[in-house]
Amino acid sequence: DLTVNRAKAEGNLPLVGSTSVEDFVSKLSKPRKVIILVQAGKPVDATIAALSEYMEEGDLIIDGGNEWFPNSVRRAEELKPKGINFIGMGISGGEEGARNGPSLMPGGPKESYDMIAPILVKCAAQVSDGTCVGYCGPVGSGNYIKMVHNGIEYADMQLIGEVYSVLKDVVGMTNDEMAAQFAKWNEGDLDSYLIEITSKILAKKDDVTGKGHVVDYVLDKTGS
Repeated sequence: DLTVNRAKAEGNLPLVGSTSVEDFVSKLSKPRKVIILVQAGKPVDATIAALSEYMEEGDLIIDGGNEWFPNSVRRAEELKPKGINFIGMGISGGEEGARNGPSLMPGGPKESYDMIAPILVKCAAQVSDGTCVGYCGPVGSGNYIKMVHNGIEYADMQLIGEVYSVLKDVVGMTNDEMAAQFAKWNEGDLDSYLIEITSKILAKKDDVTGKGHVVDYVLDKTGS
């Protein structure tokens, strides 16, 4: 109810609430098309199990959780006896994609993609040379492409981290000097989102303590 009321308050958005999985599935027009965005792994299996209990032959489930591609292949096989179609879809875009449209990488039966294509085209980012979505191939292919995309991105991030270390610890540059250097690089062949935000991050002053830069307060570890 809270989400539905918020949608109404923020522009009378056409959002309909449901009280159960069965209620949700019953409200969809046939053939039903359901996109799920939950944590990869067991939560995906649990969500598919709950949905498939009420979905019918010819319906379609699309997992947009950036899953490991063999899991998408397995899930498609598990849904075959019920006649429920399945697409594994890679999604990229971060917060900008959430607001302005992401890049979508769907993999599954071509006829299933054709069912959902008009919706995906409207949801995806729109750029000068077209829409950031296209049929990637059989089930698992979209997840595989997203995996390669992530590998390239993480390699870029590692390289940026090593360059930061050299500039700070070897060259002895300050945060502001490094921010200016990354900004300069972003004006040339290295022009990219990661280089751009690195410059902005390095230049960001700490508005909590009022002393120094935010980057110097970030702990050198990961976890939750």
